[in-house]
Amino acid sequence: MPAPVTPDCMMHFNALRTILLLSAALSGGAAEAATQGSLGATSSGSISISLSVAGRVQISGLSDVAFVAVSPDAAATAAQNVCVWSNTATKGYSVTASGSGAGNAFELSGPANTTPYAVAWSDATGQTSGTPLNAGAPLSGLTSSAISPDCSSGGAASSSLIVTVDPAALQAAQPDTTYTGALNLLVSPQ
Repeated sequence: MPAPVTPDCMMHFNALRTILLLSAALSGGAAEAATQGSLGATSSGSISISLSVAGRVQISGLSDVAFVAVSPDAAATAAQNVCVWSNTATKGYSVTASGSGAGNAFELSGPANTTPYAVAWSDATGQTSGTPLNAGAPLSGLTSSAISPDCSSGGAASSSLIVTVDPAALQAAQPDTTYTGALNLLVSPQ
């Protein structure tokens, strides 16, 4: 017949179990499955809790661009500050731009022809030039300064988006004609 479990024995067992759980927690290892309490004047059990947060990004603060009655002798440029937030350890992200032209080209459509435009990006605000974007190709290695997803704290923006129509494209466009298109921006956490 096995020896009866004494209160001293249970106290040593509980102390050993606590030491093992603390050791696992401090060493970065996950604690074992939940432990159940035993019948007694008091009873204790333990559970392991873990948390994993997915990488997320958000782009906001975008404004439509309207070039109105521009002169074709100089480039037409519109720069705007936007907010990009990333929750990764480095606050890193990539941006991919796609236009509404054929093959995602950066083009504006008119009644008789199309007008190309260029897109650039900077991960600093207040910029009028930046790294050129190629349609459908991600620009990686960017870092956000945003503290909150919509830049509501710590500054109203974190990046610059620059759209430019060069003089040759303006000179080839028909006057008094409206050209339209869309620019889609996809940000991904890194």
